[in-house]
Amino acid sequence: MSRLAIIAGRGGLPAALVAALPERPLVCALDGFLPEGLVPDQVFRVERLALFLRALEDQGVTRVTFAGAVQRPRLDPALFDPQTATMVPRLLAAMQAGDDATLREVLAIFEEAGFQVLGTAEIAPHLVPGAGVLAGQVTPADERDAARAEAIVAALGAADVGQGCVVAAGLCLAVEALPGTDAMLAQVAALGAPLRPGKGLFYKAPKPGQDARVDLPALGVQTVVNAAAAGLAGICWQAGGVICLDLPAMQAEAQARGLFLWAR
Repeated sequence: MSRLAIIAGRGGLPAALVAALPERPLVCALDGFLPEGLVPDQVFRVERLALFLRALEDQGVTRVTFAGAVQRPRLDPALFDPQTATMVPRLLAAMQAGDDATLREVLAIFEEAGFQVLGTAEIAPHLVPGAGVLAGQVTPADERDAARAEAIVAALGAADVGQGCVVAAGLCLAVEALPGTDAMLAQVAALGAPLRPGKGLFYKAPKPGQDARVDLPALGVQTVVNAAAAGLAGICWQAGGVICLDLPAMQAEAQARGLFLWAR
């Protein structure tokens, strides 16, 4: 029988995926990047990647999915097993080329080992909403801001910078970078009135050409809370390209706070 393994990182997505699946998958976490609300079955290190891949095969795993946030771990040369050591040059070269190149290389290594790599949309499609206004109402001004934000995020993504920004009345108030979404929204909340041309919106989308099987952006209830605290009119994202960890709870929170949610 084909077994699925979740390669988990930080955040709530791994637990949301486990809850969405009819049978519990094998949950494996990178050391130092444990998921929230979920106890992993196995913790592994990059320095032992070849041994980890072999262990997955021994446990009947044929399919894997990646879920959760990780950063580039510090590698200890003393811990490399001989087979993993042969992968080091390609991994280091990919890391130097950026996050997207690193992810592509990791996917390639798993596929070369014989595993089918699946995206969240393939195993839990309800977590990746299609197009529609899911809460509140969208105005023509919001539509213009969304178009402007889409262009900005596409430019950011092409430079491997971030996956989100805040736009109000056509002006970019903040962009998402390494500190993440919460830090960006806090920055917007701290802006004084002279810098606020209107309420505006938070926009999120994957990077251009991004492999949809890994590192899709994610939104959750806390995103709605933070967007409201930032004084925004709503949240907009690329339909079919963003994970909503708990859409019913997000909708309830948005309705309570007067925000719109729009999968564009």
